[in-house]
Amino acid sequence: MDDRIPITADTLELLHLNQIAIRAGLEELSLWIAQRGSTNVHDNMLSILQTLDTNAQAIATGIESLRRS
Repeated sequence: MDDRIPITADTLELLHLNQIAIRAGLEELSLWIAQRGSTNVHDNMLSILQTLDTNAQAIATGIESLRRS
């Protein structure tokens, strides 16, 4: 049973790293879109990026809590 906590934390950390990578890719696309004049889509992407940032912070906090257990 004790093995589950580190495994869960490790798995969540990998998902967290994937989320960070996806966020970086979306940011690049958002900037590319903005440079081509579609500011409405860019603004929508910024909202999505903010949600990813908020959730990433919550995931990081949860991982820290698991690791301290």
